[in-house]
Amino acid sequence: MKRLNRPAPVRSERLECCQATCPHCGGPTWQQYTNRRTVVTLNGGVRLVLKVRNCQTPTCPRYHKPYRPEAEGRFALPQHEFGLDVIAQIGNWRYREHRSVPEIHTMLRARDLPISQRTVTNLLDRYDELVALSVLDVARLRRLTNPHQRVILALDGLQPEVGHEVLWVLRDCLSDEVLLARSLLSATEADLATLLEEVRDALEVPVTAVVSDGQRSIRNAVARVFPGVPHQLCHFHYLREAATPLFEADRHAKKELKKRVRGIRPLERAVEGRDDPEATLMRGYAVAVRSALTDDGSPPLDAPGLRLHERLTQIHASIERVEKKGSASPNSNA
Repeated sequence: MKRLNRPAPVRSERLECCQATCPHCGGPTWQQYTNRRTVVTLNGGVRLVLKVRNCQTPTCPRYHKPYRPEAEGRFALPQHEFGLDVIAQIGNWRYREHRSVPEIHTMLRARDLPISQRTVTNLLDRYDELVALSVLDVARLRRLTNPHQRVILALDGLQPEVGHEVLWVLRDCLSDEVLLARSLLSATEADLATLLEEVRDALEVPVTAVVSDGQRSIRNAVARVFPGVPHQLCHFHYLREAATPLFEADRHAKKELKKRVRGIRPLERAVEGRDDPEATLMRGYAVAVRSALTDDGSPPLDAPGLRLHERLTQIHASIERVEKKGSASPNSNA
């Protein structure tokens, strides 16, 4: 496969070490050589000129090992040609906007970035690793959870695209902080148990309860890692399960209501080509009925069958008012 041509850098950055002594032993360091690398960012290529130093103390473990400028890590990861801003943008498109890898590749190419689809996948993996490292900081976790003396653990998985990896997020409900975020290709009991054990071992306070969507593998993993700890459905899934009988009854009611309002199309054909008030009125009511049939609610709190019944009742009452007044105008208090 032909490599994409890398654009010329738009600017240059000269970076030097912040200190002239060895960070390990405190001995003197000498500037040994200059290293150059080009990093591709969202705003164009950046040419980095790096002044690399070496420790000159023979007894130091860092003797003659390169001491690179600290600011280099602000631009890119070691041995990577794409900047951290590109990695962050890929992660944002993937998990916040649920974009697929081909879509992300197309969007980056639209910005004239010389990147392949395989590289997008690799950088997405780097994003997941960076998130995991930034989140699973033992000192941070203990600082956030210790004041509450316990943790109520919430566990859920986010799959931006069917058939691809799932981003699993473990969160503390008391501090409202993410404790761990990691992508997995599968969601077996063993995989999830490993995540739970990692969080458990990093905490100094006990996990006193777990909340999840009740998936079988999650239940088994929780019982394995936290035996005896209460495990319940989250409120959303609990209400959804509780409302299932009502939802089924409402769906059946909507189906029966639709049977009673068939035949709208023949009425519309009957007034085609007419512009008299009666034809205008009939077309208006036909549009209202079609709108009612396609206006679905969001169960369980907004039942589609009840909404359809309410809309059809309003339309029927409007027709009766028009007939009673003997008016063919759609604006006569209809």
